[in-house]
Order: sequence, then structure tokens, then C-alpha cells
Amino acid sequence: MQAVILVGGQATRLRPLTINTPKSMVPVLNRPFLEYVIQNLSRHGVTEIILARHHLAGPIESYLGDGSRFGVGIRYVIEEEARGTAGAIKNVEKYLDGTFLALNGDIFSDLDITEIVRFHTEQNARATIALVPVEDPSAYGLIETDLTGRVRRFLEKPDPGEITTNLINAGTYVLEPEVLAQIPPDVQVSIERETYPLLVSSGQPVYAFSFAGYWMDVGTSEKYLQLHRDLLSGKSTWYTPGTDEEVLIGEGCSIDPTAQITGPVVIGAGCTVGEGSIVEDSVIWHDVLLGSRVRVQSSVIADNCTLNDGSIVEGTALGDHVMVVAGGRVEPGSTVEPGERVG
Repeated sequence: MQAVILVGGQATRLRPLTINTPKSMVPVLNRPFLEYVIQNLSRHGVTEIILARHHLAGPIESYLGDGSRFGVGIRYVIEEEARGTAGAIKNVEKYLDGTFLALNGDIFSDLDITEIVRFHTEQNARATIALVPVEDPSAYGLIETDLTGRVRRFLEKPDPGEITTNLINAGTYVLEPEVLAQIPPDVQVSIERETYPLLVSSGQPVYAFSFAGYWMDVGTSEKYLQLHRDLLSGKSTWYTPGTDEEVLIGEGCSIDPTAQITGPVVIGAGCTVGEGSIVEDSVIWHDVLLGSRVRVQSSVIADNCTLNDGSIVEGTALGDHVMVVAGGRVEPGSTVEPGERVG
């Protein structure tokens, strides 16, 4: 089977982390986010993956190559301009042959791909949408179904009185080639807001497949941190914590014995944590230098940052190559873009 992964978005909500790094290449447990998506597809028998790219395309291809080391073949297709979710799929139409999967490239999920494809085939569906339950569905698009799972209608960010379900679109679809005929070429089209409602209103069989496994839309730095908290506590099948401390340290790190690291914490490769420094509830990318008596709390620190002696970073995200001067403080909620010097 083939799969199309949409990785062309600019990820503005995850800035400053994604100014120089594609969202799909943001590290999760010290491996690029997209690697998990591809591995999940591969273990369920997907053999060909098409990456629909637009923003910061180069680093993705440099890392993944032809996909052979992940057991798949990867084809790269560039959008000259953003065309929305349906438009991006339409743009790769000539490479598709038969039933295929389409996935948003910013969803971390335990979804059983084999089961959703089986369900799609059994229902003779034109399109099948994965659904996942959430505690507060008011900020999402909701999907109402009948008892067989056939989609009845869509509700975009409904008022409280309109909420009749807690199941939301999980960002993974099984589609038949006929769906592509419903999408006009070379224009911006949303598959969620335009294509699916059109299919339903015209009586075509659109179904929903509900699952209760782990799911996270990694759209903000807060959700990115929450993803690591969840993984380090064993909430996903992708990771089994190796220690009670919920701390993961990459290769080639130098951690002073007087440093205090309190999980959940992930530290990438080649990092230095100096004497008396404190790291709590944070994710630190690669090649980051923390001097002496530095404190990092509830924050994300991107590649090649330097936090000099006595500096404090709390409740924020630093873009890559940021330098915090000795004794400097970054307040919660601050935005620190790549290459800035913070005093």
C-alpha cells in the first residue's frame, strides 16, 4: 500500500523551534518526529511513501534519503505553493495507484493502520477517517456518525450546546482514487472542510474508524512538552521508560555529577550540563551548552544554544543558536528566535 504524508506546513504555532527546522524533523526522544510516523506505516505493510513538501524541504530529504533503512521507498514531491490538505494530495495524484493512506505529518499516534484499512475495505468506503476521543472537543472539528460508522455530518468548533460527540478527526485517512476526482487541481482546498462534506452531501460512503490509543497533535511547544511527558511515563506503545526518573540522555553528553536533573527530561546528543545546574521538565535538543548554576524549567531548548553561568530559562522555548548571557533570565512565555542574544 501507498501513503501520502503531508509535511508542507510552516508550523507557525510551534515557533521559534520551527523557524529553521521543519516541523516533521523536530526531535522526539532524540529522533526526528517523522521517523516515528514512517516506522508505524512500515510495520503495517506500507511499502511506498510520498512526502508532500513545501516549507524547509531540504533537511527532510537529507535525513530520510530513499527510505530503504526504514523498510520503505520514499518519493519527494514539492508544492510550489501551499494548496491545503486536499490540494497537497491532489498534487501527487499521478503517483498514486489504488487505495492509499493520507496522513497529517504532525500527529503522533498509536493508530493501528492494519485495522483501519481492514475496516475501510469491509465497509466498501470511498473514504475512511480515523477518529479519536478527547476530553474537550470544543476546539476541534467533530464528526457525527450512525451506528455503522457512516459519517452523517461535520461540526467545526461547535458551540457547547451543539456538542453531541467527543470524537474528533485524528488526521489519518484511507482513500480511494475516486476521491481525487472531487478535488480541483492547482487551487487551495481543505479535505476536512470541503472535500469530505462534499462527499457526504452527495451520498458517497464516508466512514469513521474510532480508536482509543495514544494521540497527540504536536502543534505548540506546550503540546510538544506534553508529548515527552506522556512518552516518558509510558502512555504510548512507542516507548517503555527505562528508569523511574523519566530521564533520557543522548550520546556524547557531559553531565557534571553535581547537576540535578529531574524528569521528565530529554537531553540530546553532545550536550554539556555544568556544575550545580538544574534541569526540570524540559526537552533539550542537540549540542547545547549549559554552564554552571544554570536553571532550565518547563522549557524547550533547540540545537546549539548556550546558556551561560547563572542563567535561568523558565516556561519558554528557545530557537536554535540562542545565547543567554551569564546571569540572564528568560521569563515564562517569552519568544526567543534563533540566533538571539538574551541578557
